[in-house]
Amino acid sequence: MLFKNISILNERFEVERNVNVGVEEREISYIGKEMPERDFGEIYDGSGKLLMPAFYNAHAHSPMGLMRGYGENLSLQDWLNTRIFPFEDKLYDEAVYYATLLAMAESLQFGIVSSSDMYYFCDAMVRAVEESGAKANISRSITSFAEGSVKNSDSYREAEELIRSCHGAAGGRILIDASIHAEYTNTLQSMEEVADLAKKYNVNMHVHVSETKDEHENCKAKYRKTPARLLCDLGAFDVPATAAHCVWAEESDMEIFREKGVTVASCPVSNLKLASGVCDVPALLKKGVRVAIGTDSVASNNSLNFIEEMKFFALLNKERHKDPTVITPAQTLYAASRAGALSQGREDCGVLALGKRADLTVLDISRPHMRPVHDLVNSIVYSASGSDVILTMADGRVLYRDGEFLTIDIEKTMAETEAACGKILAAL
Repeated sequence: MLFKNISILNERFEVERNVNVGVEEREISYIGKEMPERDFGEIYDGSGKLLMPAFYNAHAHSPMGLMRGYGENLSLQDWLNTRIFPFEDKLYDEAVYYATLLAMAESLQFGIVSSSDMYYFCDAMVRAVEESGAKANISRSITSFAEGSVKNSDSYREAEELIRSCHGAAGGRILIDASIHAEYTNTLQSMEEVADLAKKYNVNMHVHVSETKDEHENCKAKYRKTPARLLCDLGAFDVPATAAHCVWAEESDMEIFREKGVTVASCPVSNLKLASGVCDVPALLKKGVRVAIGTDSVASNNSLNFIEEMKFFALLNKERHKDPTVITPAQTLYAASRAGALSQGREDCGVLALGKRADLTVLDISRPHMRPVHDLVNSIVYSASGSDVILTMADGRVLYRDGEFLTIDIEKTMAETEAACGKILAAL
């Protein structure tokens, strides 16, 4: 495909106008002002449109779309214990498959091509992602409250088999991570064993860290260490890791993240909804920590509208620090795309540049709420809407275009997800 005469968000996260971009197989193979001599197939008219890197959701629980709107106006622990955990106890394979497929559709609709997904029934998730054409880093989240080795548990065996059978599947679109759910849902031995699993297979780690004040302070009281320090000492950060939330991370934790190359996945909307707090992104960036953006689940968010997530990400710390200069739109866009791709180990993704993967999204910038344009980078973050996404491409393949899902039977997917939800509710 050749995107003709289109505005682009280039690799420096600056806008260039009237550019031609050619996509060949899975890569971006031409960028220039002149029309290329070779034939790229379909010519896409870029008038009034912006071509930019697609988004990478750095922390998600896709199957939890089954619980969208189910547990509202509750604190995190109350939400988990009274609503989420009882519902999850009734989950089954096909319910997870259709919920994940619905999440992939919603993701593509909002320009997300890849998600770092932590959950279980992971075989069903892999099947849904592969069929959708999207990408994902999927991890079988492990919790263990029992003393002794976790290696004989179903969850550990599932996690190891998932790595063996699915890491690198679908031409590399699907990667498998290891996952410690959190320090407060595991014993010291289980955390260390899952960390060893990640090192054994050289895969990434995905873990919740310091999401709430109680979680953070209880860990310090129990172990005389912060969650980040504890996880680091147990080896969880000896591989590339994504630490979700980090709302209550201390300065010493930030030093650990920087030293170990940990990516923090900030989830602003979910943290606000559960009143967990606001991740100190400016402090993390100042320390040299990579920060990406996650939605968390739609049970605690309630959507995958990534442009909305970017706006919250950009605005919250302005209020926290009483400083309107912190977190620029360019930093926000980097966090939403390149930083997320790097957190997933996708070095050739997340940026619009020659030779990089053609993971791209097109925004309609001709709409009234986008005019006039003084600085388009600012407008993307502060003025744009999720509905402005009109095309999403992963590995050079168009998956969503002008309201149509090209790889997903959306009517069947919605109907099956609704039916599964009803079946689970009836069993509670």
